[in-house]
Amino acid sequence: MHLRRLVSFALLLGLGLGWPIFADDAAMSSHQEEIRQWRERRLVRLQADTGYLALAGLYWLEEGENSFGSDKSNDVIFPPHGAPAKAGVFVRKGQEVRVRAFPGTALLNAGKPVQEMLLASDATEEPTRLELGDLSFMLIERSGRYAIRLRDKQSPIRKNFHGIENYPVDAGYRLRAKFEPYDPMKPIAIVNVVGLVDTMYSPGSLVFSLQGKECRLDPVLESPADTTLFIIFRDATSGDETYGDGRFLYTSMPAAGQVIVDFNKAYNPPCAFSPYTTCPLPPRQNELEIPVRAGEKAYAEK
Repeated sequence: MHLRRLVSFALLLGLGLGWPIFADDAAMSSHQEEIRQWRERRLVRLQADTGYLALAGLYWLEEGENSFGSDKSNDVIFPPHGAPAKAGVFVRKGQEVRVRAFPGTALLNAGKPVQEMLLASDATEEPTRLELGDLSFMLIERSGRYAIRLRDKQSPIRKNFHGIENYPVDAGYRLRAKFEPYDPMKPIAIVNVVGLVDTMYSPGSLVFSLQGKECRLDPVLESPADTTLFIIFRDATSGDETYGDGRFLYTSMPAAGQVIVDFNKAYNPPCAFSPYTTCPLPPRQNELEIPVRAGEKAYAEK
């Protein structure tokens, strides 16, 4: 056995991480490359026109008419470089929200001019996406409340982004967890950063050993048709080395009662970069007492 494999094996046993242990140097190298490519794709998505760095506003709608445009007298104030002073109104009637553009407002949906239309929220499979110059926006629904989420291609947050610092890739943080199903699925109250509460459902608990301690995390499904598990967690690095409100991580669905959890893919939620978000916060049972020094570190503005 090569010295590197012996050292890796000893480290894994010493940390109490268990399985899987990479069989050879080629497998470890392949994992390094997998994480490198994952991080590249992550940055591309984050910096895209539709990425979270482009967020430029979050406006909660009141019942009735909500005027929008760049003039400060509007209920919803858009950046002046993208919207006329008086662009139109959002009209909310209960769970129904319509947009009505004023004459001269170049509002588009799927490339076609819009004068008035009913908006589908992000709770539907095909939410309505509207464009106004460099601005794009959509209706979101959270706990029965409705808001307009605005993106701006000229967002200062996007322009000033300087990358994300990561911990070195560590094969010891890619581990095999036992999946203990809940029957029926377990409802979990998830509070978000704006204080609203949603109920999400966990199909089962992930049980694994890390640094000699048994750990449990409850992943949730973001929709009934999900093919991945979504983990919202905090650990002993949160608020110090990593983002204070925790990190996100996705895994595949269980196979043969097991799930591969790779903390090298743990990443900062959108609220680590922007105030215009509604990030879910970790439930109490997903707060690990040990440090997880893998994945993304805290983002600091320069």
